[in-house]
Amino acid sequence: MTGSEAPSSFRLAYVPGVTPAKWVRIWRERLPEVPLDLVAVSAAEAQDTLRRGDADAGLVRLPVDRTDLSAIPLYTETTVVVVPKDHAVSAVEEVSADDLADEIVFHPLDETLDWERPPGRPAFERPATTADAVELVAANVGLLVVPQSLARLHHRRDLTYRPVTGVPQSRVALSWPEERTTDRVEDFIGIVRGRTVNSTRGRRPAAGAEEPKAKRAAGGSGAGGAQRRGGGQQAGKTPRRGSGTTQGARRGRPRRRS
Repeated sequence: MTGSEAPSSFRLAYVPGVTPAKWVRIWRERLPEVPLDLVAVSAAEAQDTLRRGDADAGLVRLPVDRTDLSAIPLYTETTVVVVPKDHAVSAVEEVSADDLADEIVFHPLDETLDWERPPGRPAFERPATTADAVELVAANVGLLVVPQSLARLHHRRDLTYRPVTGVPQSRVALSWPEERTTDRVEDFIGIVRGRTVNSTRGRRPAAGAEEPKAKRAAGGSGAGGAQRRGGGQQAGKTPRRGSGTTQGARRGRPRRRS
């Protein structure tokens, strides 16, 4: 159900690795009277945060439970393997899952990739978080496969990463409780979908939007009138051409002798 009530602020949840800065900037340009509050949440907590009403919408990782949540997929991330800078993987441009078969690969408890068959050899114990796994990679204990944004988030000078082929990828989506599809949520949907301020699909048309249409309609009528007048002038030339032809014929007619 679409609500018409305008909350005092718009609360946007986001999971680690997602950078909402671009959309936040556009929001603040278009709706400066409505503060946008960012709510950092873990990937595991994101959906419950939306259900509890602790955020109006969220930038989350798919899959999303569509029973009560709506979701618009935004983009798909490249999957990378994080390795020490002196590791053999750092010498190539990309690797496959099979290339990691003999490596210890960490799968932290907050993992965001949906594995059917995780690559590499499992570690003796799963790290609690991605940050913990990165520390273990830096200690040369094993490797870590994550979405590229998480590799950037936990960047260290002694680590690097390379793309991995043949593995799952993480998709980021905008999600919100379906029963709370408010006007503010619609505003943010328009922003992430790249709609302009005057988009016809936007919730609120720009002020005076109808006036230019009326003016255009009036202008079109005037233009049409000018064309009709021009057409009349053009048509007026036809008799003159016709008169000229008749005069020419009259001049060419032989005179009658008396």
